[in-house]
Amino acid sequence: MVSNNLALLNAMDGAPTQKYHFTVLAITGLGFLTTAYNIFCLNTVSKLLGRIYFHDPPVKRPGTLPQYVNNLVSGVALTGTFCGQLFFGWIGDRIGRKKAYALTLVIIFFCAILSGVPFGPPGVVIGVLCLFRLLLGFGLGGTYPLCATVMSEYSNRKSRGTFLSALFAMQGVGIIFSGLIPMVLSKIFHENVLWRVVLMIGALPAALTLYCLRKMPETARYTAIIKPDPRNDEARTALSDMRRVLKIHVHEDPDEEQKITKFKAVNSYPILSNSFFELHGIHLIGSMCSWMLLDVAFYSQNLTQRDLFPALKLTKDPIKVNPLEEVYEQTRAIFVSSFFGAIPGYLFTVFLVDSFGRFIIQLVGFLMMSTCMLIMGVNYQYLKDENPALFAVVYGLTFFFANFGPNSTTFILAAELFPTRMRCLCHGLSAAAGKLGAMVGTYVVQTYILKQGSESDRAKHSLMVLGFTNMLGLCCTFFVTETKGLSLEELSREDGGENEIEATQPLMSGQGTDGIGS
Repeated sequence: MVSNNLALLNAMDGAPTQKYHFTVLAITGLGFLTTAYNIFCLNTVSKLLGRIYFHDPPVKRPGTLPQYVNNLVSGVALTGTFCGQLFFGWIGDRIGRKKAYALTLVIIFFCAILSGVPFGPPGVVIGVLCLFRLLLGFGLGGTYPLCATVMSEYSNRKSRGTFLSALFAMQGVGIIFSGLIPMVLSKIFHENVLWRVVLMIGALPAALTLYCLRKMPETARYTAIIKPDPRNDEARTALSDMRRVLKIHVHEDPDEEQKITKFKAVNSYPILSNSFFELHGIHLIGSMCSWMLLDVAFYSQNLTQRDLFPALKLTKDPIKVNPLEEVYEQTRAIFVSSFFGAIPGYLFTVFLVDSFGRFIIQLVGFLMMSTCMLIMGVNYQYLKDENPALFAVVYGLTFFFANFGPNSTTFILAAELFPTRMRCLCHGLSAAAGKLGAMVGTYVVQTYILKQGSESDRAKHSLMVLGFTNMLGLCCTFFVTETKGLSLEELSREDGGENEIEATQPLMSGQGTDGIGS
């Protein structure tokens, strides 16, 4: 079959994995590490803020943030991230992936620094912190669609899943650093300095990423298919950019400019149109819903941590330790649980995603998460009081199968299924749906559903609800399709529609492009 794809994009899809692919992975991975660190370090900072600014001497227990203040501090960050995912998803398809990514990094750099500067009474400190965490979250949200799109559009067909999952695995590295850095610095700084330094450090990887981004060309797909060129020479410009950084062999095609014109004509429909819904609507619904349901469970992990960590003797009762000791113990526990529970899942995905495929990994991941959460829910009191080792194993398996499962694959699929002209936006919509799920996990599950009964009963009931939530995520997986072994243009039908994929018929492993109906 003669390809309708552009000669340059065919060459990039068929090019061997080379050094610059890893350079792009480093540039996007550092940005995603920055995002994870800045999001997850807030757990430590919140504990310190409660100890410092809300301590009541007549009350013998250590100070904690009032529930409404805690919700406000974490809520503004999630809200900012949600808005950033939508805005930068949209703007990344308008001004280019590189320019939009640079803008997010500038916002992250300044807001991370300014988050650590407020002084004064508690109300002023919390108010100023919330303002800059809102703006910081706005920048952080942009890294989701932009990093994923850049990595997806630079990767070759054979190893695109590996590179996207390696990019997403930097979330795990960021989570580890969000525990490791406060743990180390708690031995150096006073608590009133520690929380500021922890927040400001989030600016360093953003600055490094911005420096590395300077010489990276815009992606060939954006330059050739979206970027306006008054000379109508998009293909040559994109080819010139890619030859500066990649060793590719492009067979000259005299019809290249006509193909670009056809690409643009075939994909001229807006996202709010019948054409988009017919071609991509089911995939977008599946991508958004599976990511949202996953994050309901993923961001509810604190439900079991508060019982698991003391049971394993990783943390003591806060009344028995000073603020710095509490930070050290809490971050050590997060580091241990992430290193042994989360990181192996990320690594399994990196090495197996292009063999097993995204669909089956997501399906099995949701199923195993549901099973593990139901086991913990049914046997919660027994696991907590009598068998903490088994409790730790089941808890670890939950997060192993989250990361060797939907936590990784939802990120990957959203970067592959949609056409170039709206790839950033569709990824941003999917990620924003995930953040809505995170808000449900953070507030509804942990605050409102669990008000009645004892603490153990609340955790038990919530885990059962989350097990059911994961089963809904499993069902939503059937609205997406397998993407391994196919070019981005084949998946999105940008090449004129010769290679069509049924929305709800996943390709089984071992089925390549020859299995696509024409």
